[in-house]
Amino acid sequence: MEYVSRAPRPPLDGLIDDLYYLAGAPPYGRLTLPPAPSALLVLNLGDRLRIRAGTDTRAAEYVDGCVVTVPTRAWEFGYPPRTCTVGVHFKPWGPAAFLPVPASELRDRPLAVEQVWGRAAVAELRDRLATAPGPNEMLTLLEQELMRRLCETAGLGLVRHASNVIAATGGTAAIRDLTATAGVSSTHLAQRFKELVGLTPKRLARTHRFFSAAFPIDPAGSIDWSDLAGDAGYFDQAHLSHEFRAFTGRTPTQYVEGRRQFLREHPGHALDGWPVPAD
Repeated sequence: MEYVSRAPRPPLDGLIDDLYYLAGAPPYGRLTLPPAPSALLVLNLGDRLRIRAGTDTRAAEYVDGCVVTVPTRAWEFGYPPRTCTVGVHFKPWGPAAFLPVPASELRDRPLAVEQVWGRAAVAELRDRLATAPGPNEMLTLLEQELMRRLCETAGLGLVRHASNVIAATGGTAAIRDLTATAGVSSTHLAQRFKELVGLTPKRLARTHRFFSAAFPIDPAGSIDWSDLAGDAGYFDQAHLSHEFRAFTGRTPTQYVEGRRQFLREHPGHALDGWPVPAD
């Protein structure tokens, strides 16, 4: 698959990690994506996507694309045989500047992109993307659309600052210290986080802690689970194992074997590093 990404220009860089283009034949028809402390916008230019999120037992189909706020559970992404998407990897609070509803209403519930920007507007944007000369031109068009739709968002500065502290500490920051530093109550901070991120600060910190433990794992090497647990701030290895099951539905060993399978079957693939083949 071809993968192209780039960081956006200000002020979008305060909301977005990168814009990306992904096209080609997927490594697997279905991939399991463990939760990460980020959100996603996908504009689909190929056949329909299938996503199973949260506690859903069946996948939903998305023709034009979707928005996914910070997930709390692993979600399953079904690629068509020929994939072509353009999208955004948002910072946790990023989608709030473009959403018509509080992020809490989308917790583990992807929203079709036409419900965000309207069917006619999305169809027109997809047509322009599909006729662009190449990936870089597509990303420029998407960036321009995002700049045009950017809205002022109440409470964004507070949430961004607290989220950055949580991220810098790998999810180990004490939430009571965040409220004291910000000069707000824990209730106020939690409410702002639910509106803009979809999660409370405590839940986002838990996601950061798991991500900081699981993402850097080298599946090709040996793993000292006890050291890994301690370095990530978990009480012990049992605590780490509990979080793996809660976030991925797999034991740590099962998760690593999925990563190893990906590495064996598709070495150097653009998507290798976080998703694992769906069972």
